[in-house]
Amino acid sequence: MEYDLPLGNDPVSVRRRVEALERVLERAFTVPGIRRQVGLDAVVGLVPVAGDLIAAALGLYLVWEARNLGMSKWQLARMTANVGFDTLVGAVPVAGDLFDFLFRSNSRNLKIIRKHLDKHYPHTRVIDA
Repeated sequence: MEYDLPLGNDPVSVRRRVEALERVLERAFTVPGIRRQVGLDAVVGLVPVAGDLIAAALGLYLVWEARNLGMSKWQLARMTANVGFDTLVGAVPVAGDLFDFLFRSNSRNLKIIRKHLDKHYPHTRVIDA
């Protein structure tokens, strides 16, 4: 899996970066036997405290990119709430790890960013065959 991530601030570059980060955080590999895709968010969350803080920081990077796109304060608040909820519940031992496995805050945030990009920058859409 090769990533050619652009460094620019244009909407196309931002879209490619946030989609790649969401893929790494939520769908990096498949768990054998149950065929469930998990990512760095769930794996790092297994490490008490530090893992949850690292996952939160990576999730907040998506919010930062959204802010740079000029998204509304309401959208940014929803995205921050997704990351905060994931972090708070994910910090609970054992139950939080199961929650991280099921609740995908970064995927939710990517959906919010994509909706904004599709509305305000329709030329950034990529049509998959």
